[in-house]
Amino acid sequence: MLEPLNNLPEIARLRELIDRAKEIVITCHVSPDGDAIGSSLAMQRVMSRLKKIAWVVTPDLAPRSLGFLPGVHDIIAASQKPARARELMARADLVVCLDFNAIMRVDKLGDSLRTSPAPKVLIDHHLYPESFAEVIISRPEASSTCYLLYNVLCALGMDSLIDREAAECIYTGMMTDTGGFTYNSNDPGLYLVIAALLERGFDKDRIYKLVFDTSSETRLRLCGYALYKKMMVFPEHRAALITLSCEELAEFNYCKGDTESLVNRPLAMPGVVWSVFLREDEHGFVKVSTRSKGHFPVNKVCERHFGGGGHENAAGGEFYGSLDEAVAVLLEAMPEYDRYLPKSKK
Repeated sequence: MLEPLNNLPEIARLRELIDRAKEIVITCHVSPDGDAIGSSLAMQRVMSRLKKIAWVVTPDLAPRSLGFLPGVHDIIAASQKPARARELMARADLVVCLDFNAIMRVDKLGDSLRTSPAPKVLIDHHLYPESFAEVIISRPEASSTCYLLYNVLCALGMDSLIDREAAECIYTGMMTDTGGFTYNSNDPGLYLVIAALLERGFDKDRIYKLVFDTSSETRLRLCGYALYKKMMVFPEHRAALITLSCEELAEFNYCKGDTESLVNRPLAMPGVVWSVFLREDEHGFVKVSTRSKGHFPVNKVCERHFGGGGHENAAGGEFYGSLDEAVAVLLEAMPEYDRYLPKSKK
């Protein structure tokens, strides 16, 4: 369980900053996932109930699979409205940064974040947070930023402001960042929070179905193609790799979120301990997603080779180069991580 946050000086300072603020911008990392979007929308909802003007400004669009979340269509994506995003950052008197640990993780929104005169607050669960914020609440032991945010709001005495819509957003982030509570989810406190959120009256079964059991035809075909044609298995390293290029994504009319959870699929094979998905991005980099079983540290792989990080069983990063170069880096690095593989049972 997370250590109590109530008496932290960071909580007291955050309360002061919120009390003083009139217009708040909430932001998250590039290629936002359920945890990033869920925490951002929940924070916006709570701040709005405090009669604050609150905006969610993201580097790019939320994935299509999260289109059901309340407030998602009001998000200002800098990739779509760059001038509006810059304007809001410049005039905000508080910026809340959620689910990222370094300014580079907000991509082209970085300059606006750096130059904003507003005090900045960072609430995140990734390792090694940069010291760009006045208030940093970092808990790498938390399975998701949404789980941490719930605890922060309780420490602030704002849990009564978490209504059904905010609860739905927080639960979605907690669920997606643990693969439907199948990894990084042994903390008993996680389930106490779920119980408290369910009391707000949302339908968790509906959310699971929308996130994990709802697909377009093109998404199903893309994932089938990826598994049939593009998955490589390396038995000597107990690893699997899936790659998709921009051309392949375009062939299946790819939309953001269409490959969500694809990286988990190879782990269904008993002989595979860790899985990597490399997706070429139209903006000139390769998105890296990794998952693992047991105590295989995919976060070390992402930290050392792909400028990212995360948790032992779920991590990600970016590679600034070609897809072929990213594959070459990974294949060269694989033998280095054989020492983390579980010993075979005789």
